[in-house]
Amino acid sequence: MLTLPTLDHRLEPYRLTGTPLAPRAPRLPLTRTAFAAAHVVSDPLRERDPWDGGRPALDWEATLAFRQGLWDQGLGLAEAMDTAQRGMGLDWPTARELIERSMAAARAHPLKPRVACGAGTDHAAPGALSSADAIAGAYELQMEAIEAAGGQIILMASRALPALGADAETYVRVYRRLIDGAQQPVILHWLGEMFDPALAGYWGSKDVAAASGLVLDLIAANPAKVDGIKISLLDRAHEEAFRARLPAGVRLYTGDDFNYAALIAGDGRHHSHALLGIFAAIAPAAAQALEALAQDDMDRYERLLAPTVPLSREIFRAPTRFYKAGIVFLAWLNGWQRHFVMPAGLQSSRDISHYAELFRLADRAGLLARPELAEARMRTLLALHGIE
Repeated sequence: MLTLPTLDHRLEPYRLTGTPLAPRAPRLPLTRTAFAAAHVVSDPLRERDPWDGGRPALDWEATLAFRQGLWDQGLGLAEAMDTAQRGMGLDWPTARELIERSMAAARAHPLKPRVACGAGTDHAAPGALSSADAIAGAYELQMEAIEAAGGQIILMASRALPALGADAETYVRVYRRLIDGAQQPVILHWLGEMFDPALAGYWGSKDVAAASGLVLDLIAANPAKVDGIKISLLDRAHEEAFRARLPAGVRLYTGDDFNYAALIAGDGRHHSHALLGIFAAIAPAAAQALEALAQDDMDRYERLLAPTVPLSREIFRAPTRFYKAGIVFLAWLNGWQRHFVMPAGLQSSRDISHYAELFRLADRAGLLARPELAEARMRTLLALHGIE
């Protein structure tokens, strides 16, 4: 029995009740493409001055072991994305090494998983990104590194374009150059300002309808070079309308960590695929639900995913950009890492009541794989907050 704080500032007893889902490989091919965006594991024995903006110290063995666990369950990997703290503790040299290590591990994995990797402009000083050509050139440097490693490119949303005050014509100029110049079809990336306030007005307009029109025109100009687009606006109606307008063969990868269950299931005519941070935290439920979907077993699909939605909504609650702390917290509870330490000390971005609520919700969803370990680690965290 634990004593857990509540979101309304009380203490109450809690006993574990969930039945853990056993991770396993899917028994048949999945009908949805699913990328889990994975975090990185710090090495707290080598970490120094976590707020100095230098290279973070990573535990490479634990970082890659977590990815192996995702692949073993039939999930793809979205590498070096915002879940891995790009722009919030993970610099480009470390991200590049992460991409190279992950691609080597993926090639050796028996399931030959898909890996898509984030290309951005974060290696360049803001003052150096003062024109469309400079921004495109910065993207191309990272794209070349990803292609050399054998990864698929995700064109991450860049803070440099809103900072430049780029208009629609500038976005078209930059993205046309990047899409047409890539070796293989790319995945576009529309990350809302709830995930990163510096991305407000992306695609040259704060009007979502105008921005959507620009992106759809951009895709339609060369659909053969666009695998799909990840949209993370937390707006189910917008995503459903947008995906219905995509050219045939271009995927909508949902990044909606609030409404993913319904969006992936689809409406009978269209459906979304997945590129989600929450899938790294709920991998057994996600993988087995996708297996059920491939078997047209909607009852089982709903039984598996429905309990994960409250968990995801709590992880991604405002300020949404701090969701990474919840992802790492669950990885720690489940034994994927020995500690609860993050690059830049980001574990301090959420409070103990939030972590206690995640503990309850993960238990109810069957996502505490090793209940005794999870309870022991929760006790440690509670004690650090003066709750015995």
